[in-house]
Amino acid sequence: MSRPTAASLLCALLLTQVGCSSNTVKTAKTAQAQERGASPGRATETTSNDNSLCDFKGKKDVEVSETAGPGAMQPNVRRVWKLRGTGSDSRKVLACREADTNLDGLKDVVRFYTDDGQSKEERADTNYDAKIDTWNIFSRGRLAEVRLDTNFDGEPDEWKVYIEGKLSRVKRDGNFDKKPDHWEMYRNGRLERIGVDFDGDERVDRWDRDTEWLKKLAQTEQKKQDEIDKQRQVDGEKRQKEAEEAAAKIGDGSAEGKAADGALPKSPVPPKKIADDPPTGSDAKDKKPAKSVKGSKGGKSK
Repeated sequence: MSRPTAASLLCALLLTQVGCSSNTVKTAKTAQAQERGASPGRATETTSNDNSLCDFKGKKDVEVSETAGPGAMQPNVRRVWKLRGTGSDSRKVLACREADTNLDGLKDVVRFYTDDGQSKEERADTNYDAKIDTWNIFSRGRLAEVRLDTNFDGEPDEWKVYIEGKLSRVKRDGNFDKKPDHWEMYRNGRLERIGVDFDGDERVDRWDRDTEWLKKLAQTEQKKQDEIDKQRQVDGEKRQKEAEEAAAKIGDGSAEGKAADGALPKSPVPPKKIADDPPTGSDAKDKKPAKSVKGSKGGKSK
């Protein structure tokens, strides 16, 4: 065998081995994708399609950042920022965040935010089949509703409602006929009663209640209300007493003022002018003294 022929055979053998290795890796990835419920070949396309739900492709008013979380060798967390304002008033606002939690190259959790940065909605693929099965709805940044797809058919069949962060009620479609047939009502985070629909008309046919707990709850609430009423009565009596004391002080001050006014000396009355007093000053010049008469009547003075 000539040397060129031997070299050709060796090269062909190496290419065959590499090709077999490449086919083995591809087959393994396809099997993993099928186990997750994804279409074959999906895992090999993670570079171009990573199951992203954030809207950023082709957008000019957004900014994208990618980071690697704990245990990740490559970036598995993506944040999409919207640019608001212009010039010196421009700012970045987080609009979307998604992550690949099982490090298989596909994003399985995404959260959307309002323009003021509060959580609006979160979607998750909890069984890693490339389909969303959990929806978390937020109101003013707080969890308000959870929708679950328990049979993984792509549609929710369980709904949980929260009020002020506490579970309030639950509705379920137990037989998956797209109609709710099971209800749970909660109070203070504890199950109060359960309702069941037997005939499929979406109305409760029977309520099962925890009567003992409800009795204790009613007693506790009555005790709290009695304490509130008692405190209100005490506060009302206290305010009334303070008002009476204030009125008494005002009355005492008025009486003291009247007594003080009566003790003051009376103002002196100017003396009356006596008519027989001799004139003084200019009055003396204007008035002449009367002439004196000497002797008896008709006689002459000597």
